[in-house]
Amino acid sequence: MPDRPRPSLRQPAVLLATWFGAGYLPLAPGTWGSLAALPFAWGLTAWGGRPALAAASLLVFAVGWWAAGRYVRLSGQADPGSVVIDEVVGQWLVLLAAAPDLLTYALGFLLFRLFDIVKPWPVSWADRRVGGGLGVMFDDVLAGIYGLIVMVLLRRMEIL
Repeated sequence: MPDRPRPSLRQPAVLLATWFGAGYLPLAPGTWGSLAALPFAWGLTAWGGRPALAAASLLVFAVGWWAAGRYVRLSGQADPGSVVIDEVVGQWLVLLAAAPDLLTYALGFLLFRLFDIVKPWPVSWADRRVGGGLGVMFDDVLAGIYGLIVMVLLRRMEIL
């Protein structure tokens, strides 16, 4: 079956699923999506603290479920790499435990990318078994929770 053309950013679901086109950047779209999430997290935290970031994470998860599902249907791919709204939510979850400084944001970025790439159980299970828009989102949420746990432990041990 020939590849379908890339869905247009003119469609709201595609614009959101690709996090305003970050998922269409060349090479490693998940990394671009995670990087694109950082300034939004910083702004949300500066504006309303961790509660604002947590609320935004829930909202973007719900929107992402819809947008990713729509992108999956448009592209015909089970988990398109250009959908990066899942990375945004996962990255924001890790940053819930980060102090608003460059070092802890960089560590949070690295931790999320590590768990998103390595996919320890149950991240790997969710990646293989859960489909559609929820499946696209769920494995990154789990990777984000792993990163969040590590960040919390590092803070409790007063390393951060």
